[in-house]
Amino acid sequence: MSLLFQSLNYRTARLCSFLRVGLARLCGADIGGGCSIGRGCEIAPTRVGERAGTIVLGERCRVEAGVILHPYGGRIRLGKNVFVGPGVVIYGHGGVEIGDDTLISMHCRIVSSNHGIPSPGRRIRWEPDVPRPTAIGRDVWLGAGVTVLAGVTIGDGCVVGAGAVVSSDLPAYSIAMGVPARVTGSRKPSSNPAP
Repeated sequence: MSLLFQSLNYRTARLCSFLRVGLARLCGADIGGGCSIGRGCEIAPTRVGERAGTIVLGERCRVEAGVILHPYGGRIRLGKNVFVGPGVVIYGHGGVEIGDDTLISMHCRIVSSNHGIPSPGRRIRWEPDVPRPTAIGRDVWLGAGVTVLAGVTIGDGCVVGAGAVVSSDLPAYSIAMGVPARVTGSRKPSSNPAP
């Protein structure tokens, strides 16, 4: 009997995901085949003034529950086979590009704009967004709760430890952690093998 319930739960979950993918497409998102979208996600190509936002998900992307993808007139593009964990927030004002086979763990935040910092006589809230493109390479792993700030490029094959704040570029195959994130190692094999 429990196998029957498991089978029904699996089929119901797949049907609900199929419906969520269809709804996101109706709202204007470009979603590749084999993608799944969890419950409670906000995936809508939001506009800012005259600028229409775009969202592109490559084939076989998996977006878990509670994810927010808001381009705000910019662009969010996920490559093929990208995993986006529960509660992730991506704002695409200045453009966010994420490469194939990347793993974004739960509660990460990725932004692509910042506010200008005015003189004391002017309120910060009045300042416009300053778009700055953010790029995350292929085969990258962002640990739980990582924040990637506007204008940052994370190279292919990087691993970023949980809770890190990435405020500057990371070279390909780096291992980084901390606030702000610092490179602590590399995934590249040593170029000088031991004798």
